[in-house]
Amino acid sequence: MSSFWIRMEKVKPIYDFVDKLVMLLCKLLLVAEVIITTIVVSGRFLASHSPAWGEELTLTCMIYMAMLGATIALRKNAHIRMTSFDRYLPNKVVYVLDILADVVVLVFAIIMIKEGFAYSLSIGSKGTYISLPGLSKFWLYFPVPLAGIAMIFFEIEAVFNHLKQFFVKAGEEGEVE
Repeated sequence: MSSFWIRMEKVKPIYDFVDKLVMLLCKLLLVAEVIITTIVVSGRFLASHSPAWGEELTLTCMIYMAMLGATIALRKNAHIRMTSFDRYLPNKVVYVLDILADVVVLVFAIIMIKEGFAYSLSIGSKGTYISLPGLSKFWLYFPVPLAGIAMIFFEIEAVFNHLKQFFVKAGEEGEVE
């Protein structure tokens, strides 16, 4: 294997760290969502009054979890994809199609960042949560560019992995083709 691919392998712990960080954030958001929902439901049934902010914060946590969870699925290659023809195509063609798909996802992630920040800063900064007037709706739109950043990060790793599959023969320890 060439020194380029060996150097790229050394970056893997950074991707693993970011993956664990995003997963930790999703877990914390899930815990927050469960606690807030418990407070809201308990308040309704035990005190006949629930905090008005509970539902909006629960939905915000859910949006963050959905967007960030999708980036984790992207890294683990766990998204739904068409592979029914892969066994009939040459391996090199499959690798090229995988790289093309990665490029499309990268473009989509860039759009998510650009448009997500635009919405967060324009629409989001003009409004506030109904039940929490001091909290900007920026935080409701911010998961979109945040997920776009994580998508780009993980998609770069996927591109390098696909390029490595394309250029390095299985079991090859020597030079690149």
